[in-house]
Parts: sequence; C-alpha cells; structure tokens
Amino acid sequence: MKLKVFRFDQETGESHYDTFEIEPSAGMTVLSALFKIQEEFDDSLAFRYSCRGAVCGSCAMLINKIPALACRTRIEPLLKGEGKIKLKPFKGMEETVSWNPENEVLVEPLPSLPKVKDLIVDMDKFFEFYRAVETTFKPVSEPPEKERLMQPDDVKELEKYTNCILCAACVGSCPVSGKDRDFLGPAALAKLYRFHIDPLEADDESRLMLANSKFGWWGCEFHANCRAVCPKGVPPIEGIGKARKEIKELGKKPD
Repeated sequence: MKLKVFRFDQETGESHYDTFEIEPSAGMTVLSALFKIQEEFDDSLAFRYSCRGAVCGSCAMLINKIPALACRTRIEPLLKGEGKIKLKPFKGMEETVSWNPENEVLVEPLPSLPKVKDLIVDMDKFFEFYRAVETTFKPVSEPPEKERLMQPDDVKELEKYTNCILCAACVGSCPVSGKDRDFLGPAALAKLYRFHIDPLEADDESRLMLANSKFGWWGCEFHANCRAVCPKGVPPIEGIGKARKEIKELGKKPD
C-alpha cells in the first residue's frame, strides 16, 4: 500500500506530495506508518505525536479528507473503505491531489490552521481562543471543609464536554472556522459551555456573555461536523444550541 503525504516548507512557502510504498503490518495505524516512513525512507518528515493512546490529541491530521487522530486510525479499515463519515463541505475537503483510496492513504495537515512544516500546524490561535473563554474554575463559594459535592446527573452532563482533548479536529472540520478566522470555534465554545453549566460555579450568566457575539455562540451554523469527527464524542453544537436558547430567554441576544 501507499501513503501519499503532504509536505510543506515554511521558509520557501512551497508544498508538494510525496508517495511512500510500505508493507502494512497487522493493526498498523497511520501514526505507525508515518514512523516507518521517518525511520526507513525520509527522516525529515515532520508530524506531532505524544501519548500514542488517543488521549493527548497531538496527532490530529487530515486522513483521507477526514480530521482524525493518526494514532487510532488503522490502515486496513481505510483501504477497505470502512468507517467513512459524511461531512458538510469544509476548507480542506476540496480535492488537492488525486489518490486511489483502495490502495493509498492520503495524509494532510489539519485545515483552517496555519501550516508550520509538513503535517504540523500552528496551534497558537486555537489556544488563544481557548484562553479567551476563561477556562478556569470560578467557585461559587469559599472552599468547604471536605469537598464540593455534585449530583450524578450533573456529572454526566458535564462529562459530555470535559472529555475534549483539544486535538482541534473539530476546528479543522468546521466550515465556519474555515472562512472566519475570528470565530472562537467549537472546542472553545464547548469548553465554555462546560464551565457555564458547572453547578459549583457562580450562578449567573457571566460565562454566557463571554461568547455572546457573532464570533461566539451566534457564529455557529450547525453543520455538525464537529460532533461527527470528535474522537471523544464531544457534541459542541448541543452546548452552543442550549447557550443560544438561554441567551434568547434572557433577552440578551446581540444586535
């Protein structure tokens, strides 16, 4: 089988695709294949990785035009055409190079984020938006003698959003992020909603108002790509929809 890999040189701004032919082993993932290429064919190939266990989010990239974690995406199902996801058109989905999905795997960097080198993208803006929504706990009261208690139903609802591993796959697949660089993006908005609904936080709308603009809650067009590609099943559009409904009920929707 072959891996067709995007290459990019930031100094020259030039890009191209290299094709590598490898013999896949049982259970081989895209990340394992990239290591094989790096070790046996071209040690200059650049990509990010860390845990290799689908919990750090470092190796998110565009695989056969779908944002995914390279460490959990296996080669064999890809070649068999399994696990395809139907997504709304987004930046990066357009055809950039021809490839035969029956015997080739196309690997590219996440779209909507500046390219640094090969499969590595610049995450600065992504984390700038993440910090902008103040993703730190603001307790409703002084620390108790023992612990702050929560109801099981509250924990279950929070876990929908706390499972985010900040891989940016959702941003890469988001049509709005692809056309509006000021849009906070699904990851930041999901995390903001997580803190807003935390029963241990101050019971007011201050969190909601942090994204009460066309670049926040109101910028979402509900394409649902974010939920479809999330490796942890986080549903940003659910939180965004509930936040917008709450703001409408408060009568504080921006003009």
